Amino acid sequence: MSDTHVHGVAGLKKHDLKTRDVVFMIYCLVAAGAFGIEEMIPISGPGLTFLILILFPIFWALPISEMVAELGSVLPSEGGAYVWTRDALGEFWGWQVGFWGTISTWLQQAMYVVLVVGYLEKFVALSPAQAYAVKMLMIIVFTVVNLLGIREVSGVSTFISIAVIIAFAIVTLVGFCHWSTNPFVPFINSEEGIIPSLGGSVCIAIWMYCGYECMSNMADEVHNPQIIPKGLILAMPLIALSYFLPTLAGLASVGDWQSWATDGENAVGYMDVLIRYVGPGAGLAFLVIAILSNCSIFNAYIASGSRGFFVMADDHLFPRFMVRVSKRRKVPAVSIIVMACCTILLCNWEFTTLVMATTPLMLYLYMTLAVATRRLRRVYPVEDRKKKGLYVIRGGNAGLNFATVLPIAVSLIALFVNGTEYFISGFLMLAISLAGYIICKRIYGGLVRIDPDRYPLNPATKLAKGDLSHIGIYVLLAGVLALAGSILLMMYEGEWGAEYYMELYETGLFSDFGAMIALCRYGGIAMAAAGLAIIAYGRKHDPVILPEKRSIPDD
Repeated sequence: MSDTHVHGVAGLKKHDLKTRDVVFMIYCLVAAGAFGIEEMIPISGPGLTFLILILFPIFWALPISEMVAELGSVLPSEGGAYVWTRDALGEFWGWQVGFWGTISTWLQQAMYVVLVVGYLEKFVALSPAQAYAVKMLMIIVFTVVNLLGIREVSGVSTFISIAVIIAFAIVTLVGFCHWSTNPFVPFINSEEGIIPSLGGSVCIAIWMYCGYECMSNMADEVHNPQIIPKGLILAMPLIALSYFLPTLAGLASVGDWQSWATDGENAVGYMDVLIRYVGPGAGLAFLVIAILSNCSIFNAYIASGSRGFFVMADDHLFPRFMVRVSKRRKVPAVSIIVMACCTILLCNWEFTTLVMATTPLMLYLYMTLAVATRRLRRVYPVEDRKKKGLYVIRGGNAGLNFATVLPIAVSLIALFVNGTEYFISGFLMLAISLAGYIICKRIYGGLVRIDPDRYPLNPATKLAKGDLSHIGIYVLLAGVLALAGSILLMMYEGEWGAEYYMELYETGLFSDFGAMIALCRYGGIAMAAAGLAIIAYGRKHDPVILPEKRSIPDD
């Protein structure tokens, strides 16, 4: 490049953020209010909803927070999950996690543009052209904020977070002051049954607790990146309480659990607590908070999502134009603008389509991060970390098992109860991700261009040494997952699946439950066989190379 100033990660500007700034950014990335929990209540019933809201912080959010805090402490690097997995498992798996995390963020932030317009239409009727203009305005405004730098992003996140927390605190106070019904009854929705009720709520709960790893994508732009693990530990209970307490107060004061929802003509939600006991003006103000909440998530997601491909491009694993850094503000300007352009296209997709493409990717990411966490214990031993005062998962080996086994177990359950169409769509994303790595590695070269000794190239495949074996493992795992799905999904949805999917989709693959199960079964067999064949060949000609023990890099 002809520019005199530095591009890539080395060219980014560092900011003196405080722990509170990190806490509020994480709050925006994960929650920004309890919006979305309304959908859990009629699916599961009040009692089961509260049980999930109690258990998920312990068995899902806490393990992920602990994992991310440890990883972010030992490797406080721009790109977060991509770098952690790259250093633990190699280029191939690092690229997969980087792609899954970035694409899921791009898809999710488009969802929040759609939601903002939906909330706004509760104020005024919008034509399609007006709705699109609002989407464009929102994208432009928050793209400009992100082009200014993460200090400005943090300032917006802090302001909106405080407003959202105050609003939900008022809902909680008003609701508790007008407690008039038992909020835990009934325990489940008897019309749905325990298994469908649990399945629907688990998927929503996982979505409500995604995003803890996103702040670490910007670690190289923080003077003291060790405040990010601290922020994670503080944000986790704040988020859990911000979900549980307003929901408890709302159901105790308003009741009508069957009608709770995020939209619909007669939908009941947190806003109704204020409308009923304070007045319509308070409800209208809360609707404004709902719009601001989604804006804050969108704003923070641009900051996080724009860093993934930027760092991968800096490693010569993505198109090089993505590494460009702005001269004045020293932010990844091209990556931010590309993300904004993609959002303009994606925000025209249906909300359910975006969710369908996003959910499996996040589950794959968390499972791989769990493996990377354990592997990095060998690369950067705990004893060396403690000498430097770095954060380590609490509880010794038991704590490590708690923090890594549970995310894998919960993710697998969620994959199988999320719906057969969502399950199948995940394999399409796996195929795209695999093809993307092979193409980018062969075109741009990868880390061999930076450190050929640590990341040697296989001249026969033009991929990293050991990649054939990695690809075989990848395809084999996908095949085993598909085969397991063909059995478990039939057990879970077999009694009602055929009628449900036909009614929901009417035509196409997703309308035919039997065809989807057959695709999982025979596709799984084919992938497992292909994976085993590739592994066998790779063992002889391209064996796996995993990183060895090394010194912990300085921040």
